Amino acid sequence: MPQERARQRVMGLAGWSGSGKTTLMVQLLPELIGRGFSVSTIKHAHHAFDVDRPGKDSYRHREAGAREVLIGSHKRWALMHELRDEPEPELDDLLGRLSPVDLVLVEGFKKTHHPKIEIHRTALGKPLICRDDASVVAVASDGDAGGLGVSLPVLDLNDIAGIAGFILDYTGLAVQADREVS
Repeated sequence: MPQERARQRVMGLAGWSGSGKTTLMVQLLPELIGRGFSVSTIKHAHHAFDVDRPGKDSYRHREAGAREVLIGSHKRWALMHELRDEPEPELDDLLGRLSPVDLVLVEGFKKTHHPKIEIHRTALGKPLICRDDASVVAVASDGDAGGLGVSLPVLDLNDIAGIAGFILDYTGLAVQADREVS
């Protein structure tokens, strides 16, 4: 499904556990949406997560062997697909399942090759991912930019508007927005 990726503009947020990926994600969403862009997200879960609970009808359907269970209401719908013996889906597979939007923000998928901003908290004392990952296009840090010793753009982790601006510039959405205003 590489064609799907070309159609979707994608920017990842990657970092070590505790670096603030989710915090940044939930701050970026209203900033980007407030600028008039439609945004979806994909979150990589490292654990055997479940959105369903024992005793719920949908859980009973899955336990009885349904491959997919779709739940719908007047507020939302959700599709649960049981992998059973299938391998974990790749990011491209998941991107292909999303409805078209202006931008897809991806949390996690640290080892997948796609443009991403590394979230770096100096207090964690973890090494920079960008030193071994050429798909990192910038670092958002709470520390001294000069002290990181990287040639990539270093963004202030607390400057949400600045990070959103970088994402829009990098993905070409800022140019698209400028054309629409003109």
